[in-house]
Amino acid sequence: MLKKIALAAILATGSVSAFADSDVGCGLGSQVWEGQSGKIPKILAATTNGLFANQLFGITFGTLGCSGTGAVTAQAVTFTNENAESLARDMAVGEGESLNVLAELLNIKAEDKARFFAVSKQNFSKIYSAENASSAEVLASLQTVMSQDEALKAYV
Repeated sequence: MLKKIALAAILATGSVSAFADSDVGCGLGSQVWEGQSGKIPKILAATTNGLFANQLFGITFGTLGCSGTGAVTAQAVTFTNENAESLARDMAVGEGESLNVLAELLNIKAEDKARFFAVSKQNFSKIYSAENASSAEVLASLQTVMSQDEALKAYV
């Protein structure tokens, strides 16, 4: 019963906010410490996000400050998780089958795929940073990078 109440509270809280602090990503911690500045709230937000591993849920369902246009689907998360090595390799070189499939899952139009590939390659170290251990974190970083590009921000 307590788990159901906690889940309902998380869902209700998550749908209120549209954007999370870009330093710590999205998740429950970002919602709890939203609007607070300084290192301590950011550390607490990142720790909470990591402890509860809720970013996958937030990205998949567009809650917990992970909302956008819903470009990241459960299929994209699953694909990224199951093809982590080949996708990382493809992003590092800016081309490949795995990267092309991810572009399809993110609904990247044919005319924007070359840009998507180039931006992925240029920002590989941001997308696959040491902190991004999970597929959800990789996708969140990819969306952050895409949101900073004029052509690709329409897909975020």
